[in-house]
Amino acid sequence: MISFLDYGAGNVRSVINAIECLGEQVKIVQNKEDILSAEKLVFPGVGNFGSMMQILHEKQFIDPLLSYLKANRPFLGICLGLQALFEYSEEATGISGLGFFKGSVKRFSVDLSVPHIGWNGLKIKQPSRIFTGLHGDEKFYFVHSYHVAPDDAEIFLTTTDYGYEFVSSIQRGNIIATQFHPEKSGKAGLRILQNFLNINTSQIWPAHSLTETHLSKRIIACLDVRSNDQGDLVVTKGDQYNVREQGEVRNLGKPVELAKRYYEEGADEITFLNITGFRDFPLEDMPMLDVLKQTSKHVFVPLTIGGGIRDYIDKNGKKYSALEVAAEYFRSGADKVSIGSDAVLIVEEYLKTKKATGNSAIETISKVYGNQAVVISIDPRRVYVHDPTAVPYQVISTKIAGPNGENYCWYECTIKGGREGRPVDAITLSQLCERLGAGEILLNCIDRDGTNLGFDLELIQAVKSAVSIPVIASSGAGCTEHFYDVFSQTKAESALAAGIFHRKEVSIGDVKIYLNGKVEVRPLTHSFS
Repeated sequence: MISFLDYGAGNVRSVINAIECLGEQVKIVQNKEDILSAEKLVFPGVGNFGSMMQILHEKQFIDPLLSYLKANRPFLGICLGLQALFEYSEEATGISGLGFFKGSVKRFSVDLSVPHIGWNGLKIKQPSRIFTGLHGDEKFYFVHSYHVAPDDAEIFLTTTDYGYEFVSSIQRGNIIATQFHPEKSGKAGLRILQNFLNINTSQIWPAHSLTETHLSKRIIACLDVRSNDQGDLVVTKGDQYNVREQGEVRNLGKPVELAKRYYEEGADEITFLNITGFRDFPLEDMPMLDVLKQTSKHVFVPLTIGGGIRDYIDKNGKKYSALEVAAEYFRSGADKVSIGSDAVLIVEEYLKTKKATGNSAIETISKVYGNQAVVISIDPRRVYVHDPTAVPYQVISTKIAGPNGENYCWYECTIKGGREGRPVDAITLSQLCERLGAGEILLNCIDRDGTNLGFDLELIQAVKSAVSIPVIASSGAGCTEHFYDVFSQTKAESALAAGIFHRKEVSIGDVKIYLNGKVEVRPLTHSFS
């Protein structure tokens, strides 16, 4: 029996699913006695350091946790479950951590995108039972803006490079904690969890030892999900956002089945965009919640969900906040939520008032769950101009001339599935959403959607140069070479595709095989002994 400390924030369902798929039973900690009586304790933390510590105090978990740790009993901390072990964090000034280890938690100070999101390697510093069966060159999934800085180098288990070398896991006796997410790290991550659960496993060094690590470019499969005319949820694909063909919604498969296929093919992440339109209140949109729950039982890479993440009033007049909507998705298996049309309206209001309200969906969700949990999905289209000073928007010089020979353009943001243009450009939107607390940009392009002409490299580089958070390139991929183009000609961290994967014109494996040796990618899955 595995005792599981769920303090109520973020996606913990995936950790439970991972442990259960390994044949173990999970008991959710309800009170301090459950901690003191635990045989093995798993503590995953997602979100904000200050919120986490406040909840631990409210639940009176601090003293029993420290008693458990001091007794050197089997403990696995994940992400904030690692950071909580230290004295304090720069994320929450004036709030103490558990202080079990001397040291602090620091924000990344690098010239790279923060958060550090994606698949990176481990440099092994001491033997551990969690390495049994691993080759040593595997990559694991990270998503964080802060990292631990222990005073005692003897507890370093692994380090990882991201601008500089940081501690990515620690070990002392039976206490192990990782900054990376084993439950989101595919089969290698499941092996680490299995090794932790088997306390009789020997301490070993992996056969391969890395001297430096590199963050991989991510290949993301996107599933546009909506109800067809018969009321069934299907994966569809638009042609410049038109999802109908001969009057019927294009049906390219079932969401859960396709997600499982992409996981097996080596997808680094999977994104669900619910484009049904939310005629009903989203917390009653049970089929989509069930898609997340079922997918997270079989797919152990990050899941993002978009669609309807905003404030609502139901038919009975009851108000629900965007935070409550997001929480329901997190509890159902999502790791990140994607905000689209509502982000445009939030930024329009910001531009009018010149100040943040503190109550927008972006601000409230990122405050509780961390900025890495908030993705902004932007749906822009090109608007050509002869004179870059003729419009009050951020204009770029383009090598793709307009219909009347224009050499400049700006990118008009749209809402309602691309049907309505708004008076804000994509670069400004990205910058202000970052300021409000977003941790990642999903950058679509209506002009390229469904064309197979390749990504709009000018748009991607313009936005990437304007923000310090990761950017996901989307829209237009038609062949493996297009993925190389976007990674070699822009600084985008990820590339997303849909139609070519759904129609099996190109597989995720094809993309990774083509990129191998040209661009840093997570290799296709190892076999584990």
